[in-house]
Amino acid sequence: MSNDLSELLKELKIQSPDELFRDIPESIRTRILGLPIGLDEDEIRRVAGEYAGMNKTVNQQHSFLGFGMYNHFVPAAIANVVNRNEFLTAYTPYQAEISQGIMQALYEYQSLVAELLEMDAVNSSMYDVATSLGEAARMAKNITGKDEFIVPKYISRNRRAVLDNYAKGAGIRIKEVDFDDRGMIDLSSLEKMITENTSGVYAEYPNMFGIIDTNVSKIKEMIGEERLFVAGVNPISLGVLAPPGKFGADIAIGEGQVLGLGLNYGGPVVGLFGTKEQYIRKMPGKIMGMTKDHNGNVAFSMILQTREQHIRRERAVTNMTSNQALMAVASAVYLSLLGDSGLRKIGEVNMGRTRELIEIAKEFGTYFPYEGSPVFNEFLIRLKESKTFVSRIAKKYNLNPGYMLGKDYGFNDRNQVNIVTNVTERNTNEDFNAYREFLREVA
Repeated sequence: MSNDLSELLKELKIQSPDELFRDIPESIRTRILGLPIGLDEDEIRRVAGEYAGMNKTVNQQHSFLGFGMYNHFVPAAIANVVNRNEFLTAYTPYQAEISQGIMQALYEYQSLVAELLEMDAVNSSMYDVATSLGEAARMAKNITGKDEFIVPKYISRNRRAVLDNYAKGAGIRIKEVDFDDRGMIDLSSLEKMITENTSGVYAEYPNMFGIIDTNVSKIKEMIGEERLFVAGVNPISLGVLAPPGKFGADIAIGEGQVLGLGLNYGGPVVGLFGTKEQYIRKMPGKIMGMTKDHNGNVAFSMILQTREQHIRRERAVTNMTSNQALMAVASAVYLSLLGDSGLRKIGEVNMGRTRELIEIAKEFGTYFPYEGSPVFNEFLIRLKESKTFVSRIAKKYNLNPGYMLGKDYGFNDRNQVNIVTNVTERNTNEDFNAYREFLREVA
């Protein structure tokens, strides 16, 4: 080690490592960092393993946690495809002549998602649904020239935070519309909020509470053609629910994590983004198209790139520099494997199992703030206990009962807990039994 250090110092033409920091004034240097003595690689692996062992995954507990990231089954075939070198190492396909494979895969992704959403065009992916929402708000302003964008009061705080950042830079004012007593968009309040400055309205279907908001079918007619309707969907629900194109959405967005990506500690994921034909040139991202080469054979190329690296800055509609190509390919594989009937079956199983858990909860008189409203695979319950007590009982049964809403969503009462509970096809009867015993003590 000393010989290595001597060689380094000699090569750098300095006497001591301290000389590397001579440009930093003595008065602001930190002499003692309080760090432990360094460990070798084997010891680091052991310590890191001990820390990692403190985590509990969905496979080690009875988990009903969803709220944006969902524990769906991921077929093994997906990994076999996306781990192929031509996909795993592919970058943005600038050179069409050497990128035909990834271009075709993304073209297939666009085609499948366009059919799923029933939209005219889909880009080759966004980072996640939050960036899809931010870009949709910018797109609505670019198209209409108006600067107010209306969103539900209750949406994921992650999505709202990203939207606020996009809106701040673009000079967009965000307005919130409340829910009615069924947990759906309050149409009377929405109608009063719409002004000449409203560029668009965003609504989710299912919404944050898992409710299938039937009011969304009336929004486009209410806001008219001079404003854009942006629909946020759970794509896996579209096996059993009407696609956003059916109820007049101008832009459709969604989180593609449910389409074969797994949980992966929260990422990476993929944002879906589709729109009507007349708005294609205002859509962010890239589009892959099918054409023919000089020999008349089928070929693929990038046919739209609306970011500032490719066109004049004043004409660019986004500065998003990349996409989630590998995750898009995985989603395409998932949709190809399931097909129409498979996606419908997954949706039916999710809704059926969710209904089973709701019936179990009713056995104990559990309070449902929006009882009677249709849900997909999430629902809201309210327990008249403290969060500390509920968490302790849940731990007793090795249970994660769902996402506990807090102050950031306006739920401030310390004597009650509001939980968004999620059910997927992966929840077992043993999971349901654990939830039953949990409710027996807290409901």
